[in-house]
Amino acid sequence: MTASPITSTEAFPAERPVLRLLPGRDRRARTGHPWVFSNEIAMTPAAKALPPGSAVTVEAADGTRFGSFHFNPHSLIAARLLSREPRASLDAGFWRARLAEALSLRERLRDVPYYRLAHAEADGLPGLVLDRYGDVVALQANTAGMEAATPALLEALLDLLPLRAVLARNDAGVRALEGLPLESRLLHGTEAATTIEEGGVTFTVDPLGGQKTGWFFDQRENRARVAALSRGQSVLDAFCHTGGFGLQAARAGASRVTLLDRSEHALATARDTAERNGLGDRVELLRGEAMDTLARLGTEGRRFGVVVSDPPAFAKSRKDHPAALRAYEQLARRSAVLVEPGGILFIASCSHHVGSGEFTDVVLSGVFRARREARILALTGAGPDHPVHPLLPESAYLKGVLLHLR
Repeated sequence: MTASPITSTEAFPAERPVLRLLPGRDRRARTGHPWVFSNEIAMTPAAKALPPGSAVTVEAADGTRFGSFHFNPHSLIAARLLSREPRASLDAGFWRARLAEALSLRERLRDVPYYRLAHAEADGLPGLVLDRYGDVVALQANTAGMEAATPALLEALLDLLPLRAVLARNDAGVRALEGLPLESRLLHGTEAATTIEEGGVTFTVDPLGGQKTGWFFDQRENRARVAALSRGQSVLDAFCHTGGFGLQAARAGASRVTLLDRSEHALATARDTAERNGLGDRVELLRGEAMDTLARLGTEGRRFGVVVSDPPAFAKSRKDHPAALRAYEQLARRSAVLVEPGGILFIASCSHHVGSGEFTDVVLSGVFRARREARILALTGAGPDHPVHPLLPESAYLKGVLLHLR
């Protein structure tokens, strides 16, 4: 993909600062990459003095202009593309148009109002995540620019959708890299608790107090795949959180579902969901550290027709990468031991520091160490409401491997 830079000498508005790239450091920008790193920019005293989240125009040393960006002089990813138009008016109309475009796509992709409404750079909204739960939207602004734009984003959301509540779920650790505080609070409305429907099950969602923004929309297609393979089977849902995989498997006809998690609150929520949906008689709750409990179940001789292992990220930074690979291999081995001959194993990683190919390799290595033969049924990722920017393949963070084991 190649950018279409503008080379006109027309003057810029006085209020839009211009950042110049260092000579020879504009290769990425010329290919259309949406990020500019701090070591690519001529960090003049004026640039360093700009407030985090400022709107700027970025240009090459020869005057080629690459567009309008959000800029944070204190971040490694210093500038993030908003528009290829160097003089784009980043007013309320701009944000409304971007959100309307994102909403239009989701309404084509989904027939129910439960989805990832905005997925950062892929939707032209760098650093912004929006999850929609019917009449509730959770907003996560992970950059100083999106923090500054939040009032305009809120106004646009309320204009586009009939929302009961909008909340800021700004507790992701990445905000610290932008010099932003961690917080969760209501921006609109008085109460954010809600429900969603997926796979025939009504789930309680707590966008303000649950994990991430309250629900993991990225696994929707994977939950459906597992449920379709679960009829008449015993199912183990490890790292289950509130039971997204296991309870949909139960609704699809699983004979017995074991939900395993270390969180008492998550299991209590899963139990309430099971009972409310008439699934309680087929659901067993098991509290404990999942890795240790998987090993214990294997020693006890427990076996299941379907095993799901969907852990939180093992690699939260690059330095965690080697240890994460070892942990995923161990997880695959312990999970594979628990699968009946002819059964199904689904194992996932949400660590974006672990690549898809190497994740598949270590999973298959772990399965081999468990003395099991496998057939790959699917290599999966997040659903289409989590689009990926074509120049940011590393943002395809979710990997899944669906296996049939002999």
